[in-house]
Parts: sequence; structure tokens; C-alpha cells
Amino acid sequence: MYADRLPTAVRQLLTDILVVIWVYAWIRAGMWVHDTVQKLGVPGQKLEAAGTGIAGNLQDIGGRVGRVPLVGDELTSPFSSAAGAANNLAEAGRQQQEIVGDLALTLALLIAAVPLALVLFLWLPLRLRWMRRAGVAARVRDEPAGRDLLALRALASRPLDQLTKLGPDIAQSWRNGDAAAVDALAALELRDLGLRPAKAR
Repeated sequence: MYADRLPTAVRQLLTDILVVIWVYAWIRAGMWVHDTVQKLGVPGQKLEAAGTGIAGNLQDIGGRVGRVPLVGDELTSPFSSAAGAANNLAEAGRQQQEIVGDLALTLALLIAAVPLALVLFLWLPLRLRWMRRAGVAARVRDEPAGRDLLALRALASRPLDQLTKLGPDIAQSWRNGDAAAVDALAALELRDLGLRPAKAR
């Protein structure tokens, strides 16, 4: 999970903590936006409650008026129409709440998704790649063949200024199988990964 060398391990740990805090902060921001936008649905809730209440009252009145002899059926028609209009009002309130709910969810997901995507597709692959490379290097560093591989990797990937610090003929020394050159190159590769050098032969 972490390097052997303390400075690298501390840097990795701090980076991991910052990434976790960063992700948590964006998730909280998404939740806050969701809750804030959901408040826009309050008028819809009141509209639905008012429409439902009015429709219920009108239907109740219409039912009572309908019991009046001879003219009851004719008198209930306006109340039924008004109750239908009130139900339409309640339905409009429900639709407004659904639209606000969908908008709140979409905005919350967008706000949280971008930072999470950066973590999943940028930071996490790099972290896993280092863990894989460091794990293999740690397993082979104490084996002669593993040191040769680490030395070859250093020759292929380390900047020239780092290689020349080991000596102007470091490549030739490696080709000749010079144990000191192999160990120096392997230590260079291990240092880049934040790992301790191999045990002395």
C-alpha cells in the first residue's frame, strides 16, 4: 500500500487522505445542492395539498347537494366540475414536485460525478499502478535475477543525469555484470519507487 521510504510513504498517505476528504466534500456538496433544490418543490406540495383538499370538500358538498329532491342532480354538476379542476390543480402540484425532484437528483449526481470520475480514472489507476510495480520490485529486489531486472529497468527509464551520477561507464559496467553497478542501478530504480535498496550481497 505504501512505500518503504518515510518521505514517500508520508506523501502517499497525505495524498490518500486529501483524496478521501476531497471526495467526501464533493459528495456533501452534491447532497447540499439536492436538498436545496428540493426546497423548490415546497410550493408544489402546498399546491397538491390545497387542490386535494378543495376537491375533497367540493365532492363532499356535491354529494350532499345531490340528495336534494328533484334538482339534486342538476346542482351537483358545478361542484363536480370544480372538484375536477381542483384535482387538476393537485396533479400540477405533483408534477412540479416530480420535476424538482428529478432536477435535484440530476444536479447532485453531476456535482459528485465529475470529482469521482477524476479519482476513478486518473488518481486510482496511478495509485494501483504504483502498488503493482512496487509489489513486484519488493519481491524481486533480494534475488540476483531480480536485481538485474531492476537495473535494466533503471537503464531504460531513468533520466540520463541520474544515470551519469553513477559513473560515465555505468551501462558498460552493467553489461560486464559488475555487481556494484547492478546494485547501484537497482537501488536507483527502487529509490524512484520509494523502496529500500536490496540487502547487501
